[in-house]
Amino acid sequence: MVENVEFKGHATFKIKGSKVIYTDPYQIGTEEPADIILVTHSHFDHCSPEDIRKLVTENTKIICSKDCVGKLRDLGGEVKGVEPGNIIDVDGVKIEVVPAYNINKTFHPKSSRWNGYVFTLDGVTYYHPGDTDKIPEMSDIKANVVFLPVGGTYTMDWKEAAEAAKLINPDVVIPMHYGAVVGSEKDAEEFAHLVGSKARILPVS
Repeated sequence: MVENVEFKGHATFKIKGSKVIYTDPYQIGTEEPADIILVTHSHFDHCSPEDIRKLVTENTKIICSKDCVGKLRDLGGEVKGVEPGNIIDVDGVKIEVVPAYNINKTFHPKSSRWNGYVFTLDGVTYYHPGDTDKIPEMSDIKANVVFLPVGGTYTMDWKEAAEAAKLINPDVVIPMHYGAVVGSEKDAEEFAHLVGSKARILPVS
């Protein structure tokens, strides 16, 4: 179920099927062009125009939080700003925009209306939560493959992420948001130990 998923580090994933989808491209090298790019919010390690430019063609669709539109409008492709509660169809890929925010810290306030994404590609549903704590809205998430931040400081830590994994109960859960700006591989390992057989730690490719 995750053979088509590549971890590019931090919060960046490439999901390849009938479309090539990237999430929050950051510190990437030369990559296959994107059909769809999902950008969760405007912080530099998630909304990185210089990295997104490496992936964009005239046919690329960039879906982003509304405060990223101005930064990404001139890169080529089509840019669409969205916020939690929106549901859109992008070239046959259903994308539901869900909340992402902090509960016990101030880096990602709920009032910013930043994004997580639940999207379905080739019959498999993925959840990329963006930068978030474990929030009540996660109880409504239904997804086969879930990516969860584990690094702490700006997001939930590995213990909270394990609680979120239990709440969502996907088929596979993959840790992210460690090893670059914050967090370590040990955080991912501790998370996987708590979650058990559903956890997959992907090497950075």
